Amino acid sequence: MAILESLFGLEGKVALVTGASGGIGSAIARAYAEAGATVVLNGTRREKLEALAEEIGLPDKTVIMPADLSTREACLSLIAQIESELGRLDILVNNAGINRRKPVTDFTEDDYRTILSVNLDGVFFLSQAAHPLLKKSGGGKIIQIGSMTSYIGLGNVAVYGMTKSAIGQLSKTLAVEWAKDNIQVNCLCPGFIVTPLTEAGMFSDTKKVNWLLSRIPAHRPGTPADLIGTALLLASPASAYITGQLIAIDGGFLAGGSWDNP
Repeated sequence: MAILESLFGLEGKVALVTGASGGIGSAIARAYAEAGATVVLNGTRREKLEALAEEIGLPDKTVIMPADLSTREACLSLIAQIESELGRLDILVNNAGINRRKPVTDFTEDDYRTILSVNLDGVFFLSQAAHPLLKKSGGGKIIQIGSMTSYIGLGNVAVYGMTKSAIGQLSKTLAVEWAKDNIQVNCLCPGFIVTPLTEAGMFSDTKKVNWLLSRIPAHRPGTPADLIGTALLLASPASAYITGQLIAIDGGFLAGGSWDNP
């Protein structure tokens, strides 16, 4: 037990999880709180964050800080609030993101700007804003949430794919620049994960589900719970020598198919 606590325990740490009320964000936030961290729950809708905090059931381990993080000023303000109220920041999970599915020729400028402002501007500026406090706290962890589109092209998600590819490259650059400050930066790249949003879209289409299952060696889609172990690893002392990595959690999708399941 002692070695598990020393390597993977988060007691005394402060973690910020953006997009915390979503399927992936809520799973990570809950896991960090149960591992001992004080978790700042961020999102744009206070009522959803309050519901999540109640569901987690650890009132001394959750702090609600709603904010729209699509601007640099908002990111700076949130980090200032964390420093004022909690005094430190050890873990940042840049999970907030949106998607709009349509062919490239149908994207409007509003579609383009909106997706970039949330998925890319927010990640860049929040990472930038968090750096001084992470450094002041003795170093820390940044976990970006990428995607299969950080590696491959998929139809009808051109702008989303652009942002997730950029996040992967940003993770590598930050890892190089901030290693001297004892900050490790990595990018989790979920495969096809069942969440409330994808369940209502992609996973409601039987044809798409059958296509996916035929190409995932694990023969099932993922769930947010499948990300928890790696998210805990990357937030913990156990990952002190892991940085600049894109880590796919995809049931083997990127590894390829087989003759039986082409």
